[in-house]
Amino acid sequence: MIRRSLAIALLILAPLAAAPAEKAPAPARITFSYADLADLALPAQIAAQVRIKEAIPLAKDQATGVPAGKTRYYVEADVVSLIRGPDGLPARVRYLADLPNAADGSTKLKAKSEYLVLANPVAGSAGELKLVDRDAHLPWTAELGQRIRSLLKEAAAPGAAPRLVGVGNVFHVAGTLPGESESQLFLQAADGRPVSISVLRRPNQEPTWAVALGEIVDEAAAAPAPDSLLWYRLACTLPRQLPEQNLADTDVESANALRADYDLVIQKLGPCVRNRKRG
Repeated sequence: MIRRSLAIALLILAPLAAAPAEKAPAPARITFSYADLADLALPAQIAAQVRIKEAIPLAKDQATGVPAGKTRYYVEADVVSLIRGPDGLPARVRYLADLPNAADGSTKLKAKSEYLVLANPVAGSAGELKLVDRDAHLPWTAELGQRIRSLLKEAAAPGAAPRLVGVGNVFHVAGTLPGESESQLFLQAADGRPVSISVLRRPNQEPTWAVALGEIVDEAAAAPAPDSLLWYRLACTLPRQLPEQNLADTDVESANALRADYDLVIQKLGPCVRNRKRG
């Protein structure tokens, strides 16, 4: 009992950041979009299916900053399967989680119930985890597990789409025929890799666009599939309009064409739908 009290105390020293606690209606159940899961899974060193061994609700004086309509738990859980974790995990882990209250104000976290945990290890404390966000503790389903596995497998593949940090140089070239043109939009990647978007227009044809992850744009380049890692990197990172500073050295006609082609790409990507409140 002393050991458990000490573990709880250590975890409480770094509680999850959240808004001040106050009474409020319980939040509706969230249907997680691809972007929601990518936001949680990509920064997590650990993704695991766990089975609750014991969950202790913490008193208000032990859980500062708990969001309205939630209760903070000290959780001990057994690892059922490790989806991601290069250094492995002990058979049992522990962490803090803020969980929604039921309509009657209670919180139910039953022993033997299973969850997907997306977290990072706490340095110097084997088996102790810190969730990457307050809702990175999701009720386990086989479908959710498969979605997370597919996402992380794609992210770990050689040449996976890198994280983008901005728009770089842009160029536009008019063709020899009226209505013929090509735009090149170079993007800035966090790891320095070349990423570019090309937009081609031909007379009496629908414009086409493609993304290249490399120095050479070849026939293999294509538009990203919806709900893919490349789609997420683009749709959830690119500004909705082409930044004006990227057009500073461009003539008026080319600038207008580049804006139109960039708008086309943003339209084709569609919105980055997020159903959860980030933070």
